[in-house]
Amino acid sequence: MKKIIIPIGILVVGTVKSQLTPLPNTENYIQTKTYLDYNGTQVTKSAETVQYFDGLGRAKQVVNVKASPLGRDIVTPIVYDNFGRQTRDYLPIPQSGTQNGSIYPQTSGMVNFPVSDATGIYTGEKIYSEKVLENSPLDRIQQQIQVGNAWSTKPAKFEYGANIGNDVYHFVTTTIWENGATKSSLSIAPAYTANQLYRNAVIDEDENKTYEYKNGSGQVLLVRKMLSDSEYADTYYVYNEYDQLAFVIPPKAVNQTITETLLNDLCYQYRYDGRGRLVEKRLPGKGWESMIYDKQDRLVATQDAELKIKGQWLYTKYDSFGRVAITGIGTGGERSQEQDIANSYGPNSVNRINTAFFERQGMNVYYDNPDATYPNSTKWVTLLSLNYYDSYPAYGFNPVPPANTPEMTVLTSTPTSDGRSTKGLPLMSFVKNIEDDNWMKNYTYYDQKARVIGTHSINHLGGFTRTESELNFMGVPKKTITIHTRKSTETGIMVTERFEYDHQNRLLAHRHQVDDKPEQILTENTYNELSQLKNKKVGNNLQSIDYAYNIRGWLTDINKDQMNVTDLGGKLFSYKIKYNQMDGITNPDASLFSGKNVKPKYNGNIAEIDWRAVESLGANPPLQPKRYGYVYDPLNRLTAGYYQNPVNAYTKEHTESLSYDMNGNITNLYRTSSLDGNNTTATVIDELEYIYTKGNQASIIKDHKNNPSGYEGGGGTIEYNLNGSMWKMPDKNIANIQYNHLNLPNRTEYGTFGLEGLHTILYGADGTKLQKLVSKFECGFASCYSVNDTSDYLDGFQYFRSETINSGGGGGPIEGRRMTSEKLNYAYEQQAYTIENKTTDPSLGIVNTTTVKTPDLRFFPTAEGFYDYVKDQYIYQYKDHLGNARISFGRNSAGALEITDSNDYYPFGMNHLRTGNSIFGRGIYQNYKYQGQELQESGFYSFKWRNYMPDVGRFFNIDPLAEKFPYNSTYAFAENRVIDGRELEGLEWVSSRNLENKTVNLHLTYKPVNNTMGALSNAQMSALLQDREAQIVSSFGGKDSAGNQVNITFSQSDKSTMVWDYNIGYDTNNVDDFKGKSQEFIDNAVVRTDGMTDTNNNTQTNRTQINVYTTKGLGADDAGYVKSDNKGRSDVAKTGAHETGHTLGIKHNDKATLKSSPDNLMRDGGPGTKITPEQRTNAINLVEQQQPKTR
Repeated sequence: MKKIIIPIGILVVGTVKSQLTPLPNTENYIQTKTYLDYNGTQVTKSAETVQYFDGLGRAKQVVNVKASPLGRDIVTPIVYDNFGRQTRDYLPIPQSGTQNGSIYPQTSGMVNFPVSDATGIYTGEKIYSEKVLENSPLDRIQQQIQVGNAWSTKPAKFEYGANIGNDVYHFVTTTIWENGATKSSLSIAPAYTANQLYRNAVIDEDENKTYEYKNGSGQVLLVRKMLSDSEYADTYYVYNEYDQLAFVIPPKAVNQTITETLLNDLCYQYRYDGRGRLVEKRLPGKGWESMIYDKQDRLVATQDAELKIKGQWLYTKYDSFGRVAITGIGTGGERSQEQDIANSYGPNSVNRINTAFFERQGMNVYYDNPDATYPNSTKWVTLLSLNYYDSYPAYGFNPVPPANTPEMTVLTSTPTSDGRSTKGLPLMSFVKNIEDDNWMKNYTYYDQKARVIGTHSINHLGGFTRTESELNFMGVPKKTITIHTRKSTETGIMVTERFEYDHQNRLLAHRHQVDDKPEQILTENTYNELSQLKNKKVGNNLQSIDYAYNIRGWLTDINKDQMNVTDLGGKLFSYKIKYNQMDGITNPDASLFSGKNVKPKYNGNIAEIDWRAVESLGANPPLQPKRYGYVYDPLNRLTAGYYQNPVNAYTKEHTESLSYDMNGNITNLYRTSSLDGNNTTATVIDELEYIYTKGNQASIIKDHKNNPSGYEGGGGTIEYNLNGSMWKMPDKNIANIQYNHLNLPNRTEYGTFGLEGLHTILYGADGTKLQKLVSKFECGFASCYSVNDTSDYLDGFQYFRSETINSGGGGGPIEGRRMTSEKLNYAYEQQAYTIENKTTDPSLGIVNTTTVKTPDLRFFPTAEGFYDYVKDQYIYQYKDHLGNARISFGRNSAGALEITDSNDYYPFGMNHLRTGNSIFGRGIYQNYKYQGQELQESGFYSFKWRNYMPDVGRFFNIDPLAEKFPYNSTYAFAENRVIDGRELEGLEWVSSRNLENKTVNLHLTYKPVNNTMGALSNAQMSALLQDREAQIVSSFGGKDSAGNQVNITFSQSDKSTMVWDYNIGYDTNNVDDFKGKSQEFIDNAVVRTDGMTDTNNNTQTNRTQINVYTTKGLGADDAGYVKSDNKGRSDVAKTGAHETGHTLGIKHNDKATLKSSPDNLMRDGGPGTKITPEQRTNAINLVEQQQPKTR
């Protein structure tokens, strides 16, 4: 909440300023200094910024003092056009030295370089982006021209207008009430006549065009993506009579007769109760899902179609502060009946107590009042998780907290003299295994600044993983110690890591030590003057890896200078990404791949990649690089990837060509392998035809080549359960897959009853994979026997053990050892790998007698690859821009360089066949390949929530986030954009880190709501949203306390649970600050409030409000319409950014805000626009804590 307060802190400002370097008083400026480290007596590191203003109070230059790696100033000029509009945004410009914060000469007339490019880092390039605005008071953007000479003639363009007649379907609903919820039927009225709808268009740099149609209420009715002038993919949004979203009609469902089957198979359907809460929904290919709320509008139970069959619900219990305390599974009836029961409870909160109140599934619970909350104990089936806050319950198995040190005091529940305690902090989280009643017990410990300094996790086998961190002044880790054991009876291992940073907290060196073995230098980093990672030396200079970027900051090269060197200059890998250039062929076969031509791309898609790799030491790769050229359709879906070998680019090896339906379901896939014998063209291994009989679900995949390489073929019928998850796939010999309540596969049977192979997986209730058991039947020289291979996944430490049982009978050559089902063998494309099979044949009496400190531990990840515990070997990896493992290497026992794995990939992730030195085995790190995910024995890649089939380019489960991408198939992989983006599964605010570039990307998907009853026009609303986004980018972008560059991006979605509400009267019902307050208090507060936020630290479900009549910068004319000018819009944008900061957990009175300068954006009533690196770090940490994990 941002309040209007008259500033009275002039003396405080003067005190802070006296600690800064004095600057001339001839300029208006705000000078800020953030301490990055402090040794107890003096500041040893700091980040200093000076923002200069012109006579109108507009920012004109930002100087980041000594911010570059060489200690030079980084200057960002800010200029305006003749109307006072900031139409050009300049990149930061490194200087040749420092002026200790003084302003640099700036000439706005020098368009290319208003400030001198003293280092020449941008020589010859256009370093500003440019907005072309329309000549009207609306200042709407017509063109956005990005930085770089290549983009000067490739703008993104914007069009504004109205619809033409008979161009847009007019869907209408008829809504009745049934069981306390809306139930809408869908029909089509006459199409919209001309000029009834707003029609805006965005044309990207490659002329791909998207239209958005809105009605007078600002509701999006249609998003149209143009495939051609006459073909387009339409996604319709249909609202009921209460202005609630009732249906979403994806492109594949448009132009079809509306039937119940069509709606169930392809459309999104929503129903609401009388309070406007979503209570039932149905996603394409799934059954109905139901939701129950308490009187506080908190979601207390959910049920999907599979749970409904069992008569079960997933429930959530909250404490009195609305924090999740208990989750579990309970029984229940129909939704309306259960909602009535939930309505009968009042506060519906459990109370934390100091003694155990009850026990379930072997766990005592320190909450009382369970039967006064929904559901009561008579309905409970099992607990799933427990969360504790404020103080640590006195369990007998509680570990000892970290010890206090002179540098660090552990925070406890007992308040210190100045009131510090663990009150308000999450402390313990217990998560039960889904498939049994064992628990994972997680503890978190904090220092006196409420920063995490330790964790302790007791695993389901009785062992633990414990971490302790030594932090510097800004909370950046200087040293971490990890102690891990699988079982309480084992010795375990200790991993010690040390970190070194430069004067701006950029990581310089990362050291790693296992037990008492010699410490290893994992990486040593150097940066260019823009703080981009320039070089990384790994393994104590075992390999020196160079990185290069284009003017847009996009990675273009790895080891660029070695690409044309015969032996790669001693390096193992060179890689080039080409966006708007191409050097290879356009099309290897114009008749076979008609219309699919490789072209330079300007919208971020990749046109080509080149690479050279040493796959065997001593053997130089061909001087001509391997190459892929990529083709996209206007929806940015990959339609072809042409591999071009170094000798002949036209052989069509390792090529994939695809076609799609309107939803992005693959309809045909053509794939080749390598050359056979004396052939001049590659062998075609797949000509797949996908048949969809039920929406997006592929029911049959026909391979017209019948080649077992690639997809197995067979044309069997694929079957799905009520949650849309595949449970039978005869082509892969999968007879049955069973799922837990998270829709994660926990039992896969190959052949009848699993007699030809059985995979079982154990999960925690949070979706963490804990154990995998692969059971199979093998034959050796003297006998046949069953083998159970068990992999344990414990906090990143991966174990493997193999047991042989039921020996006796049969036999055969040891070379012929195999599973009964050959189909499972080639499920993982055995042609692509050298199989590492360490199983010993018990019939030969061979026993592995190796003794190690921690039995069965195979490996664990490091920041640069893995540590092979069996071989005592650090493994380093070359990865491409998608995180694909390309070359794995390390030092052998003699200290010499060795290559342990190498991989080349088809565009959709399958390994190339019969090339390279790619390793696949049981319980080995080499199985982590495509996008860093683990390749399973089934041939699937195991992602967090779904399993991916690279041979068919699809998941076999529905996307948990399908509602965010209704235009896309619910089974598609990465929206079929497999070249320029990774498959990530997150929620609203999403953070992703580029470790090579030291970059953190925060993305917010929000829902804009215009509740001003027409006082704010759609054009004004659009302008305010653009201003707010720009202010958030300006305020929250920059460096965090670890020196990472923080970038902010946005998207809008009507399904987002992050709401930006612009209204003419605040809704205070769900605002935490007003809970328990008198009406008089609320009335007084509302009068002096610029904006408000429902919850201070919820990055996933939240609402911010702006009152356009009272918020500073806006107001109404005599007719009640909102009026504003550029200055007023700027004030509103600052208020919006301030409220967004609250969703990220930044408070008016938290320590990071209070110790910031008076011009901090988050100060109550302050005039500022900036936040500190520490605040950015805190916000990132909260986002990463609250978003689902991707692994």
